[in-house]
Amino acid sequence: MAEKRDYYEVLGVAKTATADEIKKAYRKKAIQYHPDKNPGDKEAEEKFKEAAEAYDVLGNEEKRRKYDQFGHAAFNGQAGPDFSQGFGNINDILNDLFGGGGFGGFNFGGGFGGQQSGPRVYRGRDIRTRVSLTLEEIANGCEKEVSIERQVPCPDCHGKGAVNDSDIKTCPACGGTGQVKRVVNSFFGQTVQYSTCQQCGGDGKVISKPCHSCNGTGLVRKRETIKVKIPAGVEEGMQVTMRGGGHAGKNNGQNGDLLILIQEIKHPELVRDGNNLVYTKILSVTEAILGADIEVPCIGGKTKVHVEPGTQSGQTMRVRGKGLPTVNGYGNGDLIVKFIVFIPKKINREEKELVEKLAQSESFKPDTKNDKSFFDKLKDMFN
Repeated sequence: MAEKRDYYEVLGVAKTATADEIKKAYRKKAIQYHPDKNPGDKEAEEKFKEAAEAYDVLGNEEKRRKYDQFGHAAFNGQAGPDFSQGFGNINDILNDLFGGGGFGGFNFGGGFGGQQSGPRVYRGRDIRTRVSLTLEEIANGCEKEVSIERQVPCPDCHGKGAVNDSDIKTCPACGGTGQVKRVVNSFFGQTVQYSTCQQCGGDGKVISKPCHSCNGTGLVRKRETIKVKIPAGVEEGMQVTMRGGGHAGKNNGQNGDLLILIQEIKHPELVRDGNNLVYTKILSVTEAILGADIEVPCIGGKTKVHVEPGTQSGQTMRVRGKGLPTVNGYGNGDLIVKFIVFIPKKINREEKELVEKLAQSESFKPDTKNDKSFFDKLKDMFN
């Protein structure tokens, strides 16, 4: 399956775009690619779905906040509206989203627009890297340094592609818009279609004397060390997004993102289970019989727990709030202590005589009748 594009890129807006700018951008995409306007065009249909999914997230303040932090991983593939019942009429969809007062000057009889107001705005590519975190770093959140090599604006030409402004000319083919247009007749009447200018490649300008350092691209590669803030509670495989931390865009365009994949370093004693932590404690026979106050490891050190007399092998104890926090949520998971009773394989003669005496006591004989529920649980556990 193809990797999803960045939602801001899908709608053609900056990451700092306002809610109105996002709504306006989606309206334009919806009109351009709606299946009613492009019957039988599968590519247009997919672009319409893609734009609808992007607006479903970016048009919602809470979803947008989560997306800015974690990217597509924030929704586990669940973002986007449901198209299972079809697309509906284009007027119904747009009126429902943007009101019934028209579509901002679009004229269905005279054709659809789509011209950009200026030359193409480029977006740099994303960069992916990994960071390894201990459970302590995950519990508290942390700041990590990552070393990456990325494209940055050329320092000699400041990203323009030419040292002298006089070497940058407006493209004569498109007049600086980066697009050329043609008028075609269609089912909806005359339609004005815009395409990327072949002479300038959509830049709107041509360079007569390119910068020697970057060969006119405006970009050079540079290795940098970047500090990344990791929120508390992240999990193995989760992706944290640092907006603007990727490659620089051509012609001083938008930066791509830095995508940080989380890896967990195995803890020597604690095992993670969601937001809970699990620790297996081995008890001596006497501790299990008589009870004891013991220390068990937790994040940040140790905590004391009380072992009740008569604790059985396989029993668990839950220590509230000693687990890991929820990402962007409230409260912590728990520390679950699992008890295993140690039975010695070898004992001396004196110990054997003591055990044999104890074996005669009714207290040391399994009471399967009164403790049936416990033994049933043990059977289920081993089955």
